[in-house]
Amino acid sequence: MERAVGEIGTTLDGTATCRELAAFTARHLRATATVDLLTESGTAPRRAARASPPEPARSPESAELSGRPEPPEPEPAGRTDRSVAGSAGAPTAPDAHRLSVPLAVHEEEPLGTVTLIRTGGGPFSADEVALARYAARLAARHLGHARRLAAAEDAALHLQRALVAEPGRPHPNLEIAGGYLPAGPRTLVGGDWFETVRLHFGRSLLVVGDVMGHGLDAAVDMNAYRTALREVAATDLPPHRVLRHLDSVVAEDGARRPATVLLVRVDPARGTATFASAGHLPPAVFGADGSAELVDLPVGPPLGTGVGGYEPTTRPLRPGDTLLLFTDGLVERRGEDIDHSLARLAALRLPRDCGPDQVVDQVLHRLGAHGAEDDVAVLAARIRARPPQ
Repeated sequence: MERAVGEIGTTLDGTATCRELAAFTARHLRATATVDLLTESGTAPRRAARASPPEPARSPESAELSGRPEPPEPEPAGRTDRSVAGSAGAPTAPDAHRLSVPLAVHEEEPLGTVTLIRTGGGPFSADEVALARYAARLAARHLGHARRLAAAEDAALHLQRALVAEPGRPHPNLEIAGGYLPAGPRTLVGGDWFETVRLHFGRSLLVVGDVMGHGLDAAVDMNAYRTALREVAATDLPPHRVLRHLDSVVAEDGARRPATVLLVRVDPARGTATFASAGHLPPAVFGADGSAELVDLPVGPPLGTGVGGYEPTTRPLRPGDTLLLFTDGLVERRGEDIDHSLARLAALRLPRDCGPDQVVDQVLHRLGAHGAEDDVAVLAARIRARPPQ
């Protein structure tokens, strides 16, 4: 049984767990093992894994290869010596013995069935039945964990996408485009978000933020930050004072995770942008010629520390300039200094006269953001050119 703990459920992948269960029971109970999972639709069970017992001449190393999944095959009827639960076919040989156990944790609803067929040996002993039951319960527990994790990740991903799908509407004098990518092959969702808020006199506030951590809790905290920021921004405070107010509010709520945030107030009438950063990476400005430049601005502490100390920086926006706000997942790479990561972004040369949509697409593609280890949020904005009078 100790071996079962080390050999079954080594990953959070349900298919891998079924393969490990089939391989373990086939090897230790000297029987052909099949694992069939019940489907939510109530149709026929799905064959998830099948493994054959190792031949006597095979080494333990080669036996480890057992457990490769095969497509379901009907098994002819025959004699059944012992059936604990379920039915997934019967043995063909007259001297074969069959054992079927539920893939379930105690009194919970079964997830499927494990069926063992032994040919040319004696019937399954009480100890072997106990081992099969234990292995099936262990696998069922891991399968349950994997399904709950997948459900939580799916809920967080849908929440994240819903929240960034409509980042508010800026004034018509501003063109914007945004994008969000979850992290890694398991679509790990984090607290990255972007937002736009209409202000008075044709100005717009651009926001990008990153709550620490991943998962549903980070996404929920992200939504709380976003809601609070909308309320404070509606007072038309300058960006650094918005950050100061948010920092004091979040610091009083110990349940909230810290977050980095970058605010940019764009004033198309004056052709200027005012920046304020709470521990966030600097934005980039892509000129009409496709060249990139990082904005040099003072960086205050992340929100939630209660320290404050945020300062504004204002710079002009030339005709055709496109602002790019982003979270660290866009540029950071494992083992690389952040200065090198930012330099790689600044070295990009895009086609001339790229609009916000093209800038987002080009940057995500050229920096390999689709394979990033952290989630990525980007927001691009450009002052809309006035039609000639």
